Amino acid sequence: MNKKLIYPLIISLFIVSLGFIIFQFTHIKDEDTNYQLKERKGALAGTEEYKNTRATASRLKMAIQENPADHKSMLGLAALYIQEGRITGDYMYYNPAAMQQVNNVLKADSNNFQALTYKALIYLSQHHFSDGLVVAEKAKRINPYNAFIYGILIDANVEMGDYTAAVGYADQMVSIRPDIRSYSRISYLRELHGDMPGAIDAMKMAVDAGMPGDEGTEWARIQLGHLYENTGDLRNAEMHYRIALQERPDYPYALAGLAHIESANKNYGTAINYLLKADSLVNDYSFKEELVDLYKLSGIQDKSIALAKAVIEGMSKDAQSGLKNENLGHYADRELAYAYLKMKQDDKALSHAMTEYERRPKNIDVNETVAWVLYNDNKPAQALPYLKEALKTNNKNPTLLCRAGLIYAKTGEKEKAKTFLSEALKNNPNISQELRSETITTLNSL
Repeated sequence: MNKKLIYPLIISLFIVSLGFIIFQFTHIKDEDTNYQLKERKGALAGTEEYKNTRATASRLKMAIQENPADHKSMLGLAALYIQEGRITGDYMYYNPAAMQQVNNVLKADSNNFQALTYKALIYLSQHHFSDGLVVAEKAKRINPYNAFIYGILIDANVEMGDYTAAVGYADQMVSIRPDIRSYSRISYLRELHGDMPGAIDAMKMAVDAGMPGDEGTEWARIQLGHLYENTGDLRNAEMHYRIALQERPDYPYALAGLAHIESANKNYGTAINYLLKADSLVNDYSFKEELVDLYKLSGIQDKSIALAKAVIEGMSKDAQSGLKNENLGHYADRELAYAYLKMKQDDKALSHAMTEYERRPKNIDVNETVAWVLYNDNKPAQALPYLKEALKTNNKNPTLLCRAGLIYAKTGEKEKAKTFLSEALKNNPNISQELRSETITTLNSL
């Protein structure tokens, strides 16, 4: 054989062999990882709930150790990890921990309904929405009478932009089990379709259906507060944030809610302190992104820029992890688009926005993101088709309405611009100071 061909062939075989070894090592490493419950931070570490969680985790792990085919305990541990990820925000650790248990069950029983349900839920948590939808549909075919799977189908269809399907599944879910989960989803769908009073009523029902102090109940209470913020009722919003904090001390999302109120009142120092405390308790990039804006409003430019860079680095690292392990990886392109906008890096913002658009071209939030990035890149005419798609459900979110009005103003459609900008400011909603200022200035100029 020609030597010119032998050497490339040997090198190719070596690379293939090396790749196989690396794959095998990575695969074994993932399967052999012994995930343990992490210590919580702050007040959440001393709660009776956490003591029970630790005891349950120990019992389940012992049961699995004694009987490696104990699927019930595996799924119990997966559920515990999923909930702990939600409470602590440490999804990058707890998602693969839960997925490991789920996959062990599915290897033995590929049609295990509960395992499929959890797998779909984990996919959604990682923003792998199309994957989650496929798995959830398979689970529904196995058991079409379970309310929980309809909740996952609602979420997945909303994220993929099929709002008609989501509404249909919501009707089925609430008919099977009217509870905090079904009421909160009805609230969100009403909000997406512009029915803010109806959304508030449904979220009140969700809160009333839950047990005070439970994470799910207080999460619903925080969503109720956000709805009040969007309708300009800061008094009721603050009341619900404080109730949540009373029922669940040091609840990070209640602290973040109070930061919104203080920011609206231009008490930026107090708002920063609330968010710093929230950020110390859970891993949630949204807190850091809000801090970026607050530091900027407070004139602390160096901290604002440094934190914005750290947010981009962290989200990019999390997303890259998915290339190495199927159980990891969090799509964050939409979030990265906004993060790059804060850094005035329009090209990178557009690249990430379009990457997310390729995954979810019918989702209204994704279309809003693309439209807003193009507007900031001084391409309002190109933004219009995406904006129209973002408005298709008649969503009355004030931030969306502001952005719509500003884009229409830049394209010379003054009457539409006036309508959207006036509607956005009608109830004096709690929106970002920068967006409010630009909206008022533009409206006064029309």
